[in-house]
Amino acid sequence: MRLPFAILALAATAPLLAQSAPQVPGQMDATRVVAGSSAADPSHSLIAWEVNHFGFSDYIGLFGDVAGTLTIDPADLSAASVDVTIQVAKVTTASAGLTDHLLRPGKDGAKPDFFGPEPSDAHFVSTSVDANGNAATIEGNLTLNGITKPVTLDAEFTGAGNNPYNKKLTVGFSATTMIKRSDFGIATAIPLVSDTVELEIHVAFEKN
Repeated sequence: MRLPFAILALAATAPLLAQSAPQVPGQMDATRVVAGSSAADPSHSLIAWEVNHFGFSDYIGLFGDVAGTLTIDPADLSAASVDVTIQVAKVTTASAGLTDHLLRPGKDGAKPDFFGPEPSDAHFVSTSVDANGNAATIEGNLTLNGITKPVTLDAEFTGAGNNPYNKKLTVGFSATTMIKRSDFGIATAIPLVSDTVELEIHVAFEKN
């Protein structure tokens, strides 16, 4: 007789437990998005890059400290724009040796294998936004290693809400794209290390 009583007691308390459960501040609710400009939160924004290494495995590195702005009007998403700067000099990988290789100067005065010791920041500026529900296709120009090429981002709205710590209205997006590093003058070790680089972008923008 005790087991049914325990089940009834649990069922009775379930609504109370549900009410007390914490809610995630950010929700995929477009009505939370407010028109205007927002600045990238560098502490919670990053870009992951992935290449194939020798045909054996995929290798991933990160760019952090993303800076930039998002301008958006929920009533006219096609007019949205994004302008983002990525500090290439702060690239990081799981291997100290590989990170050093990406940033070291060329041997005997030759051109660096990858970015070199004083790489310029990368810069993406959108030229058009085609929104469809919570997804969007963003066309823009990416400047990397001093070379500018058009790229297309497949973006997705991930959530909006008030940050419980700084009280700022925050909007989050993720996006993916693929580029060829040789298009940007970085051709070392192709095809042993893939020319194709997959970029996975996660950026949180805080309302000004």
